Amino acid sequence: MTVSEDVTAHSTSSHWGTYEVLVRGGTVVGARPDPADPAPSPLYANAPAAQHHATRIARPAVRRRWLDNGPGPDDRRGHPDDEYVEVDWATALDLLAGELERVRREHGNAAIYGGSYGWASAGRFHHSQSQLHRFLNTIGGYTRTANTYSHAAVEVLFPHIVGLPGAYDLLYRPPTWEAIAGHTDLLVTFGGLRVSNTWIASGGRAAHTAEPDMRKAAGRGTRFVSFSPLRDDTLDELDAEWLAAAPGTDTAILLALIHVLFDEGLADESFLDRYTVGADVLRDYVTGASDGVAKTPEWAAGISGVDAATLRDLARRMASGRTLVNVGWSVQRARYGEQPLWAGLALAACLGQIGLPGGGFASGYGSMGNYGGGATPHGLPKLPQGSNPVDSVVPVARVSDTLLRPGEPFDFNGRRLTYPDIRLVYWSGGNPFHHHQDLRRLSRAFGRPETVVVHETHWTSTARHADIVLPSTTTLERDDIAASRGDLRLRVMRRVVPAHGEARDEYAIFTDLARRLGVEKAFTEGRSTAEWLEHIYEEWRAGLAEPVAPFARFWEQGGIDMPARHEATALFGAFRADPRGNPLHTPSGRIELFSETIAGFGYADCPGHPVWLDPWEGADRDPARKWPLVLVANQPKGRLHSQQDMGAHSRSEKIAGRAPLRVHPQDAAARGLSAGDVVRVFNDRGSCLAGVVIEPGIRRGVVQLSTGAWFDPSAPWAASCVHGNPNVLTDDVGTSALSHGCTGQLSRVEVGRFEGELPPVRVFDPPRLVAGEAPDAS
Repeated sequence: MTVSEDVTAHSTSSHWGTYEVLVRGGTVVGARPDPADPAPSPLYANAPAAQHHATRIARPAVRRRWLDNGPGPDDRRGHPDDEYVEVDWATALDLLAGELERVRREHGNAAIYGGSYGWASAGRFHHSQSQLHRFLNTIGGYTRTANTYSHAAVEVLFPHIVGLPGAYDLLYRPPTWEAIAGHTDLLVTFGGLRVSNTWIASGGRAAHTAEPDMRKAAGRGTRFVSFSPLRDDTLDELDAEWLAAAPGTDTAILLALIHVLFDEGLADESFLDRYTVGADVLRDYVTGASDGVAKTPEWAAGISGVDAATLRDLARRMASGRTLVNVGWSVQRARYGEQPLWAGLALAACLGQIGLPGGGFASGYGSMGNYGGGATPHGLPKLPQGSNPVDSVVPVARVSDTLLRPGEPFDFNGRRLTYPDIRLVYWSGGNPFHHHQDLRRLSRAFGRPETVVVHETHWTSTARHADIVLPSTTTLERDDIAASRGDLRLRVMRRVVPAHGEARDEYAIFTDLARRLGVEKAFTEGRSTAEWLEHIYEEWRAGLAEPVAPFARFWEQGGIDMPARHEATALFGAFRADPRGNPLHTPSGRIELFSETIAGFGYADCPGHPVWLDPWEGADRDPARKWPLVLVANQPKGRLHSQQDMGAHSRSEKIAGRAPLRVHPQDAAARGLSAGDVVRVFNDRGSCLAGVVIEPGIRRGVVQLSTGAWFDPSAPWAASCVHGNPNVLTDDVGTSALSHGCTGQLSRVEVGRFEGELPPVRVFDPPRLVAGEAPDAS
């Protein structure tokens, strides 16, 4: 890209990496990759259009019905034709401070939902949720959320079966790709190794290394086997063996592989005896001794569609060399998502290679950019959030249940809890109307609180469900620091353009709110933004084992290389070397293939050892049934979740302005569909419109529609979402009572050509805004 004399280039960072924005006269006019990045993400191309888009929020706004009627439930929240009144900052903050005081006084701080899950800023200081949580803790606390949409099943299950820090290491300190290239003969991955997922890391990456590292491993002789309904879940250059398993059947395949190891004397009995408990229970289950059903490859073939001989041969190959079993995060985001994780670990234990370099088990390769990229033993600079005095917690993926079922009991990880009575929802920096399941139900749930408050940069669906909307700055409009776990470099993020309209940093917003509530000193500790940046950096620097540049020099030179990066080579290596001296933090001190703790919870949907549970709960497998297609709703490659969906790269993938739906040629022919057709994807929960892409590299009977198209319910007579958000189709249930993880990856649907006049996509038009003054906050 040619840069003229009046255009300046500025380095910045995002969750999709470091890149350069081109600025002319305070306007972003272009973007280009960081020249030092060996495999830059194309998502930087979304930045120019998003920065100055018509959906940017310019002024504080209050929903007309809330102004007229006062706080209270309202089923019209989120209606496409709702009107908002733009007000000045003083009015908006007076209204909000008064409402926070009312809710705290009348209902207590537990009535404030502040989970506010999301991926807003990559900055270490201007991290929206951290700012919100610090503020809410300063005024007495809030109802918080537990775990993540990405991998809740890992977060809850693995502390029981490998303990802590073992579970932490599985997520954040796995063997590097360099270790895989040097030691791994065979990498068998469930859920693939999708390159576009590796463009993303929470906090961004100084350089994208996962893709070149995969190529390097393949070049050094590592072989790959990919169980996935999508061929392109692995790079063509890896020459992976693609086994197109039916979605949701990974556990059956894993159990069949274990069966072969036991049946043919290939299981490492000495490893099982020394390092695990419950191997006898596992053996009885896979051989059928305990339930009368042998989990043979023939049994698994009938469920998964993968040939029995292929599975038997694979088990033998896995036992003949150094093998790494990877269960990607996507696999767990389905009904009973704990089971493939547990079965994958059990398979690795039966191979006896846990604790060896390049062998054993992992969960995350191909799921995130920093997984396998090395680790840092010293953490990162961060804003302290304080402590939450309110003991009220709900699983993060149960937000609709929380709002719709106050006072109802529920089970969660061995505890009997009660959904709190939420009166005020406070969301900053996230869009649940992208990632949550069953969006029509979520919309009903957002109608139940008395007040919804949202900080946002753009008029997302979440902002359109709010009563008070406060405009926040983007990362290009403020100073910050960027890095992710295991990053190569800590980077300066300088402000490059002025704030849009009257947008403010979250820190400035919460400072003004804290002043109104009498807690400004506690919230700010007397520091400005610049002083906080220096403080969190110097506090981090003081804890390092080796010296790094002081803040002034770090800021001047634009960053520093990360010190003391830890190149992990073997998960559980110390445990393998000396299981008595380095026991796991489990009740037995060993890997728990059978967990008495989990069994004691009595959960039918997550018993005490890995089992096969049909995710469709025994539904008729006749292809002529009502919903014959399985929809895979994976992560998009055109954007991060729903961020910057209006950007150039994201728009380039759309068909007739809708999200692309990939369909196997035979499934398309059976429905009379052609490439470029707009279709209605539907089931009992809802429907969406999408554009057809004919794709031979997808298993027959499967369609794929990525998440992240902005939710557009503006033409309900045509579809629940006319833009193509698959979460109008997903069932709002958790993985199990153990973790209540997200299950949005898989759904049953049907597809048909859309007939009639195609409705316009209205979600990229701002809502109806009127200038005015709100009533006095008193």
